[in-house]
Amino acid sequence: MIKGIFNLFKLFPLKNKVVFLVSFGDNSKYIFEEMTNQGIEVETVVLYKGSSKNYFLDNENIKLVPFESYNLFHFLLSIYHLATSKYIFVDNYFGILSATNFKDEVEVIQLWHASGAIKKFGLQDQSVDFRSERAKQRFQRVYNNFHKVVVGSDVMANIFKKAFNISNDRIVRTGIPRTDFFFNHELHHDIIMKLVQENPDLKYKMKILYAPTYRDNELDHFKLELDLEKMYHEMKDEYVIILRLHPAIKNTVNYSELYPNFVYDYSSSKYDINELLLIANYLVTDYSSIPYEYSLLNRPMIFFAYDLEEYKAERGLWDQYESMVPGPVVKETEALITLIKDNKFNTELMKDYAVKWNKYSRGHSSESLVKYIFDREQYGEQAKSMGF
Repeated sequence: MIKGIFNLFKLFPLKNKVVFLVSFGDNSKYIFEEMTNQGIEVETVVLYKGSSKNYFLDNENIKLVPFESYNLFHFLLSIYHLATSKYIFVDNYFGILSATNFKDEVEVIQLWHASGAIKKFGLQDQSVDFRSERAKQRFQRVYNNFHKVVVGSDVMANIFKKAFNISNDRIVRTGIPRTDFFFNHELHHDIIMKLVQENPDLKYKMKILYAPTYRDNELDHFKLELDLEKMYHEMKDEYVIILRLHPAIKNTVNYSELYPNFVYDYSSSKYDINELLLIANYLVTDYSSIPYEYSLLNRPMIFFAYDLEEYKAERGLWDQYESMVPGPVVKETEALITLIKDNKFNTELMKDYAVKWNKYSRGHSSESLVKYIFDREQYGEQAKSMGF
């Protein structure tokens, strides 16, 4: 049905239009702002899922359309915009792309939502082995419609080539747009000042940001494995914990009330995760993609992988876990407390990790990508030097 409707709308001429098809939105926001800075005059449409629309609410020049809505008008409008746009930016896997045979002039650019990867995805996801051949063909049709895939490093380029079964000429090495944020030091000052004004404890104590990966079985039955009770009794005088749990988790425990002046839950806050990274002295996570960007700040990370063997068996990892992370791996809270109190971390390992995964993310990624997409001829020698 979608294929038939799409082919019908393809009869309309292509418009000077950019569509952002998003479920995250942060990379797309940076691209749109850079398009505005460079004076690129195009019609802009955002087909959004969930709260990703929040990145675009302040701009009147963007048409916002809910994607995968049960509203028939929104459904048809989404397909119309996909069929009549010259440029389409996406930041996730969207099944609709298996039914869209774009015109030759159209370019679909995959921004993805992570700067790196620990767990396998795409065709390398272990669950694909249990799928039907028809499903595998559908996945590949989606990946075939990623005309360009943006990366921040060569190691991530190799991962995408395996995950999407794509060739090297479809890789764009301009860096990840949202990482530009980590090079805007003036903006950093404003965000940090705002955070500490709202919560003075963030100014006077060391801050531990705990941001665990979402696990499939946690949607309705979440249990925090980090022993906050132990940490509270041993660390409350000098440290605070900032919690950032996945927004999909239905958490019924108010940790901020249980551990006043020690735990601050920013899971549902107005702050973006990258803004919270600015103020964190330590990052504690597990299989998340957050460390790739946090490494740009050159601060310690601890990997609380309490379910490593189980997670490895269920999801599959790209390499040996311990060799992929730039910090110590622990499975118990006591070990984590000791590491933070001792404060002995391998700074050279963190620097090497940042260089490896952010090779092309050096503060001008949005500018470079927009120039590459919209003015490729003028981009010329710079594009050649980056392997395009």
